[in-house]
Order: sequence, then structure tokens, then C-alpha cells
Amino acid sequence: MSLKNLKKKIMLAHSPDADDAFMFYATTQNIVSSENIEFDHVLKDIQTLNKEAEIQKYDVQAVSFFAYPELENNYQLLSCGGSLGYGYGPLLVSKEKMDFEKLKQIKNPVIAVPGEQTTAFLLLKLLLKDFKYEVVPFDQILENVSNGRFPLGLVIHEGQLSFEKSGLNKVVDLGEWWFGKTNLPVPLGGNVIKRSFSEDEKIEINSLIRKSISYGLENKEKVIPQISSYARELSGDHSLVDKFVSMYVNQFTVDYGEVGKTAIRKLYQMAFEDGLIKKIPKLDFVE
Repeated sequence: MSLKNLKKKIMLAHSPDADDAFMFYATTQNIVSSENIEFDHVLKDIQTLNKEAEIQKYDVQAVSFFAYPELENNYQLLSCGGSLGYGYGPLLVSKEKMDFEKLKQIKNPVIAVPGEQTTAFLLLKLLLKDFKYEVVPFDQILENVSNGRFPLGLVIHEGQLSFEKSGLNKVVDLGEWWFGKTNLPVPLGGNVIKRSFSEDEKIEINSLIRKSISYGLENKEKVIPQISSYARELSGDHSLVDKFVSMYVNQFTVDYGEVGKTAIRKLYQMAFEDGLIKKIPKLDFVE
């Protein structure tokens, strides 16, 4: 029997977007590997991953921080793999040019959102408090605002850089708003692992993912062209793909550090005070 057959298969689920493809590139190519563990990658949109985490479908997966309080009994946060940005984040966009003050004057607009458990949705709730919305797949929001089906859309992933190509305008950058309010990076999502794994397994898996992230950051010129197809509407422009990846694969992705962890705690504190989560989760990261 080969050594490969003795390896423990780990189901690793994440989004089919460029920053996740970049983070996990070295594991998919066996540049970073282990004698004990073999990753089986599953690609799903983040709203689906948030829902499937409720039934513990995957061993390790990406989740929105907004979803995590309901998952903490079964999953533990890894200390790497997080998506945090300083002064930028999900965007509220519209076809009509408007600023935030004009937005507040519109009576009951219906906003297209990428999912009720996404952190982008939480940030919009923290900002607007109450609004009408409809859940639309994240990669269809730009089109649905552009064609007039919705007056406003909440944009995540690569749409944050490509919305102008669809003839749309930025109303508010939620990461910019968050930074102005907290002076902290905006925490959007992280990687979690089932608590049922042994401590040694958790530490090794965390270490492998961290090594994969570090490999990508140290070999950008090689990795960006390989993963650019995951950037959808940006895929033909490697410099834009690089820009997007750099937004969400950074020092906080290698390790949250105290600043990143403080930002996550602040998000939960604000969400709890506004009654948007029932409890503030215990943040016991795998180090």
C-alpha cells in the first residue's frame, strides 16, 4: 500500500474566487504537502458554505464571520486564512449616481444581497439598520442592478473592482465606513476546522494552510496567472487580479495577529449590541 493511501483525507471547502484559489494554490499543486494529510478541495459560494456548515458537511471550510456564532460549538477558527481589508470592503452600488445622504431619502428600496449570513449583509445592517432585500447569487448582482431589476446591490468578491464596467456607481464602501468608525480592518470571513479533530491534527492543518498562503505571497508572479480564471470578469487582466488578491490575501491572512483578532471581537460586539447575533462567540483560535 502506498503512503498516499495511508493519508487522512480532509474535505476542504472554500469559495470559487481568486483570493481563495490563490491561498490554496500550493496545496492543490502539492507544493505544500504532508505525509499525514491530503486535502480534497470543494468549491462552493460563501452563502452555501455558511448553510452547509450548520450540518458539519466539511472538515475545514471558509465561513463568514457573521455565520460563525451559530457554528462555534462544532467548529474552531484557524489563525490563518482570514479575509480582512484596511479601508475597503463590500460595496453598495447603484445605477443612479447617489451618495449616502440621498440613499437615506429613498423610500424602501429593495437591495440585492449575496446572502443573509454573509458579513457584507451584517455590515449593511449595522449601517442602515432596517431595509428590504432579496438574496441574489453574488455573481448575478451586478447584472441585476445594471438591468434595473434592483435599484441597489451589495457587491462582494471581484465585483468590488469591476462594478464600473457594468455602468454602476459606488454608493458606500462598507470597509471604508467600518474603518472610519473603528480604525480597524474589516473582518469578512475566515477558515474553520471541526473541533472533533485532535489538537495535533488541527495544528498541522493550520500550518499547511499557512504555508500555502505564504507560498502564494512569495511567488505572486507565478501564481496569479495560474488562478486568474477564478476572477471571472477580471480574468483577462492579471494586474487587476493581482490587485484583488492583494486586497484580501495579506498579513492578516497569514496570521490575524492582535489587530485582526481585535477587529473580529469588535464586529461581534457591535452585532450583539444591535441584536443581530444572540451571543458573542468564544474566540479560541488554532495557533
